[in-house]
Amino acid sequence: MDKIIAIQGVQGSFHHLVAQEYYHQEVEVLECMSFAELTKSLIKGEANEGVMAIENSIAGSILPNYALIDENNLKVVGEHYIPIDMNFMAMPGQKIENIKKVYSHPMALLQCKEFFKKHPHIKLIEDSDTAEVARRISEKGNTKVAAVASKAAAQLFGLEILAESIHTKKSNATRFLIISTKKKEPNGDKIDKASLKFELESKRGSLVSVLNILRDFNLDMTKIQSMPIIEFPWKYSFFIDVIFEDYAEFQKAMDILEVMTERLTILGTYKNSL
Repeated sequence: MDKIIAIQGVQGSFHHLVAQEYYHQEVEVLECMSFAELTKSLIKGEANEGVMAIENSIAGSILPNYALIDENNLKVVGEHYIPIDMNFMAMPGQKIENIKKVYSHPMALLQCKEFFKKHPHIKLIEDSDTAEVARRISEKGNTKVAAVASKAAAQLFGLEILAESIHTKKSNATRFLIISTKKKEPNGDKIDKASLKFELESKRGSLVSVLNILRDFNLDMTKIQSMPIIEFPWKYSFFIDVIFEDYAEFQKAMDILEVMTERLTILGTYKNSL
């Protein structure tokens, strides 16, 4: 039985491109119009694994997705990075000066803010997905409206690209997590990266003590993200990613952190894709 992969958005979206690249084949995808819907599809068993954006090199972290992974006890089983190429597209035969509105995902619009500063006559409207907007414009034949999406979406839905690569930083890239309800089973891949969540007592030096343990066991922290714990004002949980060479050293560090922290969760161990 082939895997079904849940993606946020529709075919032609960046999530769809990640699914194709990560699994090295044409995969069967389940289109979900929100990350919450994607999460539910995994819990219900409608999909085997899911592709979820977690951070962008320009716009930063997608904080609600950390909560979705943690609260639903999902496991990180892989990661994938892709360069993000944003394109301004509309029904064929139009010009930029005739476009009144542009619809796209809020993060896509944020990544292209310098382009839209040069075109103040265009109203920016946030929507659920880049490729879904392209599909909707195509199906309805809407004029004077545009989408910001991938070149694949323009080709798939027959739209004309009026401006290519409109994102502000040309080094723009997004990191995606591959998530599942089950932890990654050994399959021959080297496991050298982990995503963790922990909570600490509110006392001086507690975070520094954790960081010292990571250093002592040769774990290189590549990301740290704090999030408030809603039930306890001014108390925070920390999400971190670490890379390592020796899995046994990683496990020793986790045994110590289990004691040092109020709560430690290993969200997943997987292969570092950078």
